[in-house]
Amino acid sequence: MADSRLERSAIVGCLLGGAVGDALGLPREGLSPARAQRFFGAPDRHRMLFGRGMISDDTEHACLVAEALIRSGSDAKNFEQQLARGLRRWLLCFSVGGGAATFQACIKLCLGVSTSHSGVDSAGNGAVIRSALLGVVFGRDRNKLREYVRRSTRITHRNERAYQGALTVAVAAYISANESEVSGHLLLSQLRHVLDGKDSYYFIGLIEDAVDSARSKERVSNLALRLGCHRGITGFVEHTVPCVIQVWLRYPNNYQAALQEIIGAGGDTDTTAAILGSIIGAREGKGAIPERWLNGVVDWPQSNQWIEKLAATLSRQLNEGKPQSPPKIAWPLLVARNLLFALVVLLHGFRRILPPY
Repeated sequence: MADSRLERSAIVGCLLGGAVGDALGLPREGLSPARAQRFFGAPDRHRMLFGRGMISDDTEHACLVAEALIRSGSDAKNFEQQLARGLRRWLLCFSVGGGAATFQACIKLCLGVSTSHSGVDSAGNGAVIRSALLGVVFGRDRNKLREYVRRSTRITHRNERAYQGALTVAVAAYISANESEVSGHLLLSQLRHVLDGKDSYYFIGLIEDAVDSARSKERVSNLALRLGCHRGITGFVEHTVPCVIQVWLRYPNNYQAALQEIIGAGGDTDTTAAILGSIIGAREGKGAIPERWLNGVVDWPQSNQWIEKLAATLSRQLNEGKPQSPPKIAWPLLVARNLLFALVVLLHGFRRILPPY
């Protein structure tokens, strides 16, 4: 993007859009659509902590990507090392909520395993949640986009479908931030030029099904059922990414309607809403997020204000081309916050033992 103001708006919208989606979907994570409806009603407000929202690993990892980009300048290898450094810190600060593959990979990183061997053979969403911002930043350069998404993915997930899902989301975010009109035809055309490696035809086939589903204007829950998701969208890329793409194509300019539908479909709701919120946020900017949802996220120290500072620093670094320092957070504050978050998650777990079933 030539206009730095537009670039900054897309970065802010991508990060905050993902954060609000994450917080809105988090209380419903792992619940079927029917039980989530009985527990919480419509997905129209925050319900994590006394009517307020908290972020999870989905937002934290997107912010780690931003920090790594800021510190590394234009050096892809340094980006990978900086992201690994951030993931080690994330684990050592007693973070909770990540997938099993991400935790295993982070443990390997802490034990000194290199980034080229730390990844686990998993097609989970851990790498996908880190990729939308890479699409916003590098989408114009196909080779650079592939390199950065590959490096970001292999740190935690070495399965080829994890990479393909992450690259698909990155391309969608780029289209969302830059094209005047969003269409399934445009997405598929770009994917056929960008996706490479084994199983690419299979994954493109999944996206073709999502495009057809969006064209027929069916509910995403119907697509999820055809993909084999009977209790909500699972945490694997072959389910998550097509469902996210389907909703995005139907609501490319409507952040609220899109998030309410993807969350209403149940399953891995914090991740699906975070990915979708990042893609639409990159297009519409911060202003598209309902104010009550944005102000309802009360997390700390990675607050909305800190995320905006992070986005502003990244935008400045991209325009100046030199490594910089991201806004700081003292690690003891992260530890304290994560212990509180673990307690809140535990209480939600106990609550789920009780009716309504």
